[in-house]
Amino acid sequence: MSEPSGISRADVAHLAGLARIDLSDAELDRLAGELPAILQHVAAVQDAAGPQIRPMSHPQPIVNVFREDIVVPGLTPDDALAGAPASEDQRFLVPRILGED
Repeated sequence: MSEPSGISRADVAHLAGLARIDLSDAELDRLAGELPAILQHVAAVQDAAGPQIRPMSHPQPIVNVFREDIVVPGLTPDDALAGAPASEDQRFLVPRILGED
């Protein structure tokens, strides 16, 4: 059954499935009636700025607040293994947990 708005209950069910939202039959019926009005409001907001305003993702400019990557020397294998309970061939030695070789 298609609604006069052009958005059917099946369309709402399909969108809900894509969004992985479980809706009851009553919710599907209600949203089939409400969705056209919601879309009209979204369109009105999109048209409010006019063509002279560029679309943006944030109202304020975004700057990278992370520090710059600086390469520093890492640990030597001996330093890294200094606190290990056991090591072999510059690797941590751990108990075998699988019976495979």
